[in-house]
Amino acid sequence: MSGFLYSLRLQLKLDIRSRSLLVTCYIVPLIFFLLMGRIFTSVMPEMKGTLIQSMIVLTVSMGAFIGLPPSLMETYATDVKKVYKANGVPLYSGLITMFFSAFIHLYITCAIILLLSPVLFDAVLPAHVPPFLLALAIFITVSLCLGCILGLAVKNQAKLTMLAQLLFLPSIMLSGIMFPVNLLPDFLEAIGRLFPAFWGYRLMLDQGLYPGNLWYPLLLFGGAALYLYIRLHKMNG
Repeated sequence: MSGFLYSLRLQLKLDIRSRSLLVTCYIVPLIFFLLMGRIFTSVMPEMKGTLIQSMIVLTVSMGAFIGLPPSLMETYATDVKKVYKANGVPLYSGLITMFFSAFIHLYITCAIILLLSPVLFDAVLPAHVPPFLLALAIFITVSLCLGCILGLAVKNQAKLTMLAQLLFLPSIMLSGIMFPVNLLPDFLEAIGRLFPAFWGYRLMLDQGLYPGNLWYPLLLFGGAALYLYIRLHKMNG
């Protein structure tokens, strides 16, 4: 346990120095929050009720799909993987520490958004904070699992960037955080339901943490966890 905590502490420090994760987990989401928060609440005052959830969906999706995968690819698609094997370190160790490090960084950014939104934009806080925080943890976990799949499955930087954008952009545009999904054609609404952002947004709304909104994120988590286990097992072999 002490070894894991040391590895996690080291990974947290490395991630802070990583331009990719620093930009995607902190700088860009917070700049977007500060700029667009005022615009959204001025143009559409009713968005004050969902501004926190909307900004968090963007933050988590960006960190999970654009920030985390390059770090994983740098480890598992290069000679760093051989260093793990040569020193007898399990391959899953790096994945787990990067996962938890990204989780902590994203949770911190989301907490900043949660605390600043009422002060800066008169946004409405969640009526029940503990269920909201649990829903946030579920959403971050599922999104990061998909980001881990990208980081392990893709070995080319250009292809990784393209696939990350293919996950990130629909997650934002089709999740309902910009405009109601009922304004979309039926086929686009159906596509939006495939992304965790659609369900994460609804989980974080007041009284949104119920089985009807949970089954698909849990299904995604189970499928992603199984894939990651098989993928790491093959790398070890």
